[in-house]
Amino acid sequence: MGRPAAQFALPETSSSRLRFDRAAPSFLSASFIHDEARRRLLERVDCLKVGPGTFIDLGSALGQSAAELTKQFPDARVVALDSSWKMLQRSVAGEFARLAGDAERLPLPDRSVELLFANMVLPWSRPEALFAEARRVLTETGVLVFSTLGPDSLKELRRAWASADDAVHVHAFFDVETLGNLVLSAGLEEPVLDVDRLRVSYAELSGAIRDLRACGATNTAGGRRRGLTGRGRWYRFVEALWRDQGEGREGRLSLTVELIFGQAFGVNLRCKAGKNGEVIVPLEALRPGPKPGI
Repeated sequence: MGRPAAQFALPETSSSRLRFDRAAPSFLSASFIHDEARRRLLERVDCLKVGPGTFIDLGSALGQSAAELTKQFPDARVVALDSSWKMLQRSVAGEFARLAGDAERLPLPDRSVELLFANMVLPWSRPEALFAEARRVLTETGVLVFSTLGPDSLKELRRAWASADDAVHVHAFFDVETLGNLVLSAGLEEPVLDVDRLRVSYAELSGAIRDLRACGATNTAGGRRRGLTGRGRWYRFVEALWRDQGEGREGRLSLTVELIFGQAFGVNLRCKAGKNGEVIVPLEALRPGPKPGI
């Protein structure tokens, strides 16, 4: 049997929402990757000239990013938006609004958002749909900042499972070049992306499984095995996983996390592209005197 097609390695929206509902009580105990990505994204936002307006913490989980944005930008209207209402119900205290909604179909008006803060929501979304929605809701001066997982994330688990069966056990993650192309295809401007890698170490495999379950990051891929794994498959997976660790690990399990960070700006609607790629500027933008947004 051949390997599943790429689309079957992407998460199912309804299954993912159910897993995050279940993980709401335990999320904080295992969200250290989310926490580190959020810290770095907030540093990025601090370097940008983001104007006052509506800030959306997209895929907010328990709303830690919304709480930080409220402190960092007291004049902004901050909204925590997540598809899991149970996550929103357990969100941290803070002067921000809570809104249930899908990242691929945002319940927001066109050109209404100044900052779209998307921390670790892309692994659970179709990037092309999320970027298209970002283009729709961002103002001319608005900015999207995001973090996501790259294809090297959990590669040790992916390789070990490939020795056990042909089903999907680790989701597909998009590389930085593909994400950059999707950002541009969506019509967003001036994308900047960079990559970093972390190593997470565990004394036992059970610790890694516990953390993944606690933060809702379990397998919801369309091509996942629906029945029980079976003892034989599990033993083949575990044997391959520890064999792949090699020498020098001191008996600990080491897993790779590839983090991709990006930003892109909304579209200046007063300037449009012509058929041959030239920029068309409306006549009123060339007249003397002050112009809004310039």
